[in-house]
Amino acid sequence: MKQRTRFSRTVVGGAALSLMLSLSGCGAGSDAADGDTIHVLVYGDAANKVEKELVATFNETSKVKAVLDTIPGADYQAKLQTIINSKQAPDVFFNWGGGSIKPFVDAGLLLPLDPFIAKDPGLKAKFLPSVFNSAVVDGTSYGIPMRGTQPVLLFNNGKVLKDAGVEPPETWGDLLAAVEALKADGVTPIALGGGDRWPTLMWFEYLYDRIAGPELFRKALDGDREAWASPDSRKALGKIKELVDAGAFGTNYDSVKFTDQGSPTLLATGKAAFELMGSWEYSTQQDAHPDFAKSDLGYSAFPSVEGGKGDRANLVGNTNNFYSVLKKTKHPQAVAEFLKLMYSDQFVKAQLGIGNLPTTTNTERFLDTAASPEFAKFQYDMVKAAPAFQLSWDQAYPQSAATPMYQALQQFFNGSMDEDAFIEAMRALPAS
Repeated sequence: MKQRTRFSRTVVGGAALSLMLSLSGCGAGSDAADGDTIHVLVYGDAANKVEKELVATFNETSKVKAVLDTIPGADYQAKLQTIINSKQAPDVFFNWGGGSIKPFVDAGLLLPLDPFIAKDPGLKAKFLPSVFNSAVVDGTSYGIPMRGTQPVLLFNNGKVLKDAGVEPPETWGDLLAAVEALKADGVTPIALGGGDRWPTLMWFEYLYDRIAGPELFRKALDGDREAWASPDSRKALGKIKELVDAGAFGTNYDSVKFTDQGSPTLLATGKAAFELMGSWEYSTQQDAHPDFAKSDLGYSAFPSVEGGKGDRANLVGNTNNFYSVLKKTKHPQAVAEFLKLMYSDQFVKAQLGIGNLPTTTNTERFLDTAASPEFAKFQYDMVKAAPAFQLSWDQAYPQSAATPMYQALQQFFNGSMDEDAFIEAMRALPAS
């Protein structure tokens, strides 16, 4: 989510490719010939401060220098597709694992990382197994976790809730009641960056989970297209329509984006009360609205749905982000050394410092050093206890499914597509 995004899940226009890459060149030095560098491509957002720090650390001791390149934007994955098999291709690149890298594996573009792991078992053993395995494709490892786990949470503006006499909702009924109270108080109940489309997806993911449990999506992903036409699927769609019709998102959500700070600013300035977003909302607010992040940014689990099959402890989002390696890199040993930093104490403390939650085995002992220890522990306990953690649909499906999926989600949400048409659109998605 895309950041998301997936992801980290910020926006880029249709400029020429040379302008799409924002080269930070952290620590590379002008005296390093391009043949003596490795290019590390990441999604450009507030979390880049940590990537810059780690690149600088690597460059202090390595003869082969790392250069950090960023592509800002919700369309990171699409731009990556453009350059992945070109002369501009990076050596190492950010991704979401799962379906986001399988086409590259199938095309023979990625370097299997098992030989790296054989030489340094920590590249696997230092990460939580359930997370590490998200980037294992056909039994082979193609990704090393970076950044942190990114569950989707219901964030809130505590001051706005207090002024309206509203508490974070525990049930669907609570949420609907909060919507009415907030509207009466002159506040948009829920900020939504519908212009990016992937934030809209989060509402579908959670409602399908809460009503049908995680099994429905697993079946659909495995090729059972009839899962989308099931009674539980129709019930979830009914709940989405109920919330939209209640005016929960106002009327301009399709012209608002998360990636240009639109929806986070609505939340931070008190024009909206809630925002359903990945845990990177914290680092986004910390960077853009630090006073709000410190004093009034609240968070809770997504509410339960009465009569639903899904556990309220279930999560959706990104299990983690990953670094994968291009097979044609000229410096595999330098890349292997760079990847070792992803389980270092420095990495863990730096990620916690911006509100991210690394999935390394040494994370728990550093939680008290986080930017917000309370937020870090809240996330950690949620992830640790979750019976199921569903990967964002747009990352679980092949990239070719993203555009038709987004179109269907947006059109159903704004009322230009009915329930049957939505189901047919989802049934037509390519299987994973």
